[in-house]
Amino acid sequence: MTHWQNRKAIGDAHEQRVTKTLRACGWTVQPCGQGTYPPTIQHALARTHSALRYFPDLIAARDGEVITIDAKDRMPSTDSDRYAISTATLNAGLLFTAAHAPTPLYYVFGDLKVLTPSEVHHYTTHARPHRSGAWVLVATKRAHPFEEVFGAPPALAA
Repeated sequence: MTHWQNRKAIGDAHEQRVTKTLRACGWTVQPCGQGTYPPTIQHALARTHSALRYFPDLIAARDGEVITIDAKDRMPSTDSDRYAISTATLNAGLLFTAAHAPTPLYYVFGDLKVLTPSEVHHYTTHARPHRSGAWVLVATKRAHPFEEVFGAPPALAA
């Protein structure tokens, strides 16, 4: 298995976990974005700088509210208690939220903590950047618990 295939399998498993957890909280969830395209389109997009590469993974609705999710697994740094988010992903997320307001975009990390692109941008403006500039790093303590953002499953809500 190639490095990309391994990363894709981990990402797909995380998306399924987020989908299952959102559904348990009463959300209707549908995949969207690059992962829903045929392999030929996915392959072509991977070689561009198009913001379509970074379109959210999931769209969800509950009680007339619509949200989007970008599932981010394997993001916490094992050394520093920070999430690493690519600068390209953050820039695309900021553009997405501006273009599709008021539909929010949430990053849901592997520990099921949540941040928005605006929060990541704000917190990383005041933090030491990754030396390559390709990543922004935000402290995991800044993230919100899943249930505070999306509600708790009925068994946990009681």
